[in-house]
Amino acid sequence: MNLVTPARLLDEKAGVSHSGAPPVPRAMTQTQPILRIVDLKKTFDEFTALDSVNLTVDDGEFLAIVGPSGSGKTTLIRLLVGMEEPTSGEIWLKDRRIDDVPANRRPTCMVFQSLALFPHRSVGENIEFPLKIRGVDAAQRRARALELLDVVRLPQHYYDKRSQQCSGGERQRVALARALAFDPEILFFDEPLSALDFRLRKMLEKELKDLHQRTGKTFIYITHSLEEAMVMSDRIAIMKSGGFEQIGPAEEIYAKPKSRFVAEFMGEVNLFHTRDGAASIAFEDVSIDPAVAKARGLSPEFKGYLMARPESVRLLAAGEVADATADGVIESEYLLGSRMQYLVRLASGYKVTVELSRENRVSWEPGARTRIGFDLDRAHLIQEA
Repeated sequence: MNLVTPARLLDEKAGVSHSGAPPVPRAMTQTQPILRIVDLKKTFDEFTALDSVNLTVDDGEFLAIVGPSGSGKTTLIRLLVGMEEPTSGEIWLKDRRIDDVPANRRPTCMVFQSLALFPHRSVGENIEFPLKIRGVDAAQRRARALELLDVVRLPQHYYDKRSQQCSGGERQRVALARALAFDPEILFFDEPLSALDFRLRKMLEKELKDLHQRTGKTFIYITHSLEEAMVMSDRIAIMKSGGFEQIGPAEEIYAKPKSRFVAEFMGEVNLFHTRDGAASIAFEDVSIDPAVAKARGLSPEFKGYLMARPESVRLLAAGEVADATADGVIESEYLLGSRMQYLVRLASGYKVTVELSRENRVSWEPGARTRIGFDLDRAHLIQEA
């Protein structure tokens, strides 16, 4: 049952330390982590952009960092690639401390949103650029560029094509190939797909995930898009006000958020706060039989929210029962492709979102009364004062 309320979900398994001690590798990891961030802090005058951040990243992992604007994502990645210097704290790449190493001497590479390709050069020349800097001879550069065109699934005849003649998706692939030519230990991505149209973005999300699996490189990816993060990454790190609010696999963060902020940030959600002054545990807007609450292990001392995602809530038929129920009025219906979404206003005015499969679409008229319900094994408790 999901109604377990651990005091902290950001534990060492997730790679985050709460005690101020350096983070340790996850228990299941047998190899040394490739990246460790220890009490990293960055201030600009009196503004604290990053506040004593700790993080561990495993070798070969795909980590997505998401958060609202101003949460510290860009500052963090600029520190990791060496574009900014930390105010305090440490950055370790395996057994080497690199927070004082210049960007051009770090074995990392950044793929920017702007891509920063050379428009006057060919695709091959763009890919070969880092190899040319290293003094690799022309024949070896060309051979490696052709290999990388295969890796990013571009035809080899694109070697001679001008980069400015490529489509947006093709330029993304060229930028990836150039980044791989550096042979970095970690690839950082700063919202590289945000400027693309929806269809192309969906295609490249899957291709990036496939590329990660084929290369075995460590990817650290900054995005505003939760869907991008959930599709591609092994773990997601949610940032808020210069720190990590929660880190874990997408399914864990979606189903078991540690705070109201994470619950709401990870998509549409229904939240019912505990009701003060009740003899047993009770929540605003929904009714739970005290015997059911006791059987499910709900403590009367609990203070916080009962969370139910829209897909966990249903419109109850006459005589149908559920652990938590409420009466309301259907206000709106929305078609979401294969799903239907209903907005139900309860007596208090709180609006519950219900999501059903298209096959279970209901007939209704404006103002139609209904009864919503959900079972506690599909809910989650968020402990907050």
